[in-house]
Amino acid sequence: MYAVIITLIIIVCILLVLVVLAQNSKGGGLSSQFGGGGTQLIGVKRTGDLLEKLTWGFAIALLSLSLLSNFMLPKGPQEGEEINSVNIERAAETPDVAPTNTPAPEGENAQPVSPAPADGSDPFATPPAEGEKK
Repeated sequence: MYAVIITLIIIVCILLVLVVLAQNSKGGGLSSQFGGGGTQLIGVKRTGDLLEKLTWGFAIALLSLSLLSNFMLPKGPQEGEEINSVNIERAAETPDVAPTNTPAPEGENAQPVSPAPADGSDPFATPPAEGEKK
């Protein structure tokens, strides 16, 4: 049933494109190509009215079929079905590694990061100069 709705959506889209391309925004279009606005075509005095009604009809049909197709989709895995996802497979393959908060030193002048002093002093304070008291 879902494939039928998708097929109808594609057909309506193609027809809508053709009808829109047949129109001319300046009042010409298909009606002016067949001898002017006063001639009859398919029993209609003005083809502009016919094309406008067809455009609205196809647009409403497209909207309705699109909403209907949304309601026809299954809402998740059914009983007995397994979720197949590349992301789930990759997550299962990677080992569990705890993240570290300290970045690894890089470059030739890199110094290893040392932990905070155990005495509670500020590790970022500048050391006192010689002869000064703390």
